[in-house]
Amino acid sequence: MTVQGVRVLYRDRWLLAVEKPSGLLSQPGLGPDQADSLISRVQPHDEGPDWRLVHRLDRDTSGVLLLAAGLEALRRTSALFSNRSVNKLYLAHVRGVLAGRGCIHNRLARLQRQPPRYGPHPDGREACTLWRARSSAAGITQLWLRPITGRSHQLRSHLAGIAHPIIGDPIYGDAIDGDQSADLPSSQRLRLHAIALSFCHPFTGQRLRLLSADPWPQR
Repeated sequence: MTVQGVRVLYRDRWLLAVEKPSGLLSQPGLGPDQADSLISRVQPHDEGPDWRLVHRLDRDTSGVLLLAAGLEALRRTSALFSNRSVNKLYLAHVRGVLAGRGCIHNRLARLQRQPPRYGPHPDGREACTLWRARSSAAGITQLWLRPITGRSHQLRSHLAGIAHPIIGDPIYGDAIDGDQSADLPSSQRLRLHAIALSFCHPFTGQRLRLLSADPWPQR
């Protein structure tokens, strides 16, 4: 099932999970050129539910995005994210070879406004990311990523900070000498995908695991 070209992964009277495509804003930006967004596509033009974003994905990040119907559903579901009761899983392709697993833990703050760029700063907010290597070939590694916190640009900044920027990242790819991400053609999208969300339903108590298709399946 799709709504205005957006694939629906799950729906009940309180929650809606969709698969946001890369290149689409989660919510409208400033100006007519940024009017198209996921929320404006799924918001009904009749008497349907008042869908509200529970969280956001960067424009170039694809994958599972959760919406709630009305203020009470939004309040309850947002509390799950605030209390870190939602397990989030991402898949990324990064430059260089990584093996095993690890944890990136620091404090992140916005260091630049246009374009917005985040990095380590002693006055920043605590940020923690767990990673595990899936596979590697030709100098590129596929990683499973589990953000424990949910800071802006957290995964992109964390991976660039350990010299393994995400492929196709126009902001953080240039952090590494010789990385040409900023010059990639538009067909080379940011290789970051929100593949799963897992949590207890805020109304029924049922354990939900919302899965998006793997855009880069192993062969």
